[in-house]
Amino acid sequence: MLAEKRILLIIGGGIAAYKSLELIRRLQDRGARVTPVLTRAGAQFVTPLSVSALAGHKVYTDLFDLTDEAEMGHINLSRSADLIVVAPATADLMAKMAAGLAEDLASTLLLATDTPVMVAPAMNVRMWEHPATQRNRAQLEQDGIGFIGPNEGGMACGEFGPGRMAEPAEIVAAVEAKLSGGPLAGKRILVTSGPTHEPIDPVRYIANRSSGAQGTAIARALAGLGAQVVFVTGPADVPPPPGVEVVAVETAQQMLEAVEGALPVDAGVFAAAVADWRVASASDRKLKKSRDGMPSLAFAENPDILKTVSRMPEGRPRLVVGFAAETDDVIDNATAKRARKGCDWIVANDVSPATGIMGGAENAVVLISDEGHEEWPRMGKAEVADRLARRIAAALDG
Repeated sequence: MLAEKRILLIIGGGIAAYKSLELIRRLQDRGARVTPVLTRAGAQFVTPLSVSALAGHKVYTDLFDLTDEAEMGHINLSRSADLIVVAPATADLMAKMAAGLAEDLASTLLLATDTPVMVAPAMNVRMWEHPATQRNRAQLEQDGIGFIGPNEGGMACGEFGPGRMAEPAEIVAAVEAKLSGGPLAGKRILVTSGPTHEPIDPVRYIANRSSGAQGTAIARALAGLGAQVVFVTGPADVPPPPGVEVVAVETAQQMLEAVEGALPVDAGVFAAAVADWRVASASDRKLKKSRDGMPSLAFAENPDILKTVSRMPEGRPRLVVGFAAETDDVIDNATAKRARKGCDWIVANDVSPATGIMGGAENAVVLISDEGHEEWPRMGKAEVADRLARRIAAALDG
């Protein structure tokens, strides 16, 4: 419940603004006090009168309203809430937030606040997928802004895809999780992510195509549910999420040492793509071409981090989740891997080149456990992370 929690609701300009009216009602049903801020564009879709009538509160619209400044300046308004929710968050509003602009009341409030902020994006699928919007999203996530959605589906413009604003019930659930401390409050969870780099010489190494995006999304989702997250990451393409304890490593051996140093934890999620082999004796000097032909490299097997943790006689996490990146016979290979490693769950996916999953923005996974296998539809990596995080929360609560 949200009894007496203060929500500052910023309503952006888009057809999804009509959902903000239901959102106000649902938040109030749970005891929240909602203070609405309506952008000039938002007022083209819902009226100040309707918003005010539902909220039972004056609607703030103008940065330069001297009466409002005398009663409650924009600085106080930005900091008087327990949470700021932007719904809908348009591409324009996200761009202003990412750039740190403050040209109207909404953007000024968002720049001046020290209150947690959550946004529910809503826009055309092409706008959502545009590189500029994705850059802005990455920047906002790095700044600690929480995201709710967007969902995939039909849009008012007639197109289909990601970009629909999350439903009011979903937003309320996210708000409750944020303000209640979340279902994972008090839990310590380890997440590994990214590739490992195994040196050949000072300038060359063995690696793989993992971007670290899925592991980063999982760490962010777990932290969003209240967990204390230890994030052990190899040299990933994406930055680590805010609000987690980051341990940066290069090699598999370093990752194992960091994992062992992070224990004990309630759960471990091993999403890193750890190299299976390393050069047994890496050179401390750059290898040169010679008349003798190519150098001969002897390989050694890297430590099996997942198996090591899964089969610990003492100090094993209550829940150990492994990942299996397969190119064929996904379910059979992943099921065999789960038995071989001794972990509780395996999250398996098909990373053959045709799928575009390795290093891409989406994932299609199969969750394998004692109960069998459960195929999830293809979705964004953030959505996979949210779904997995909630399953972990449910398992640890049991």
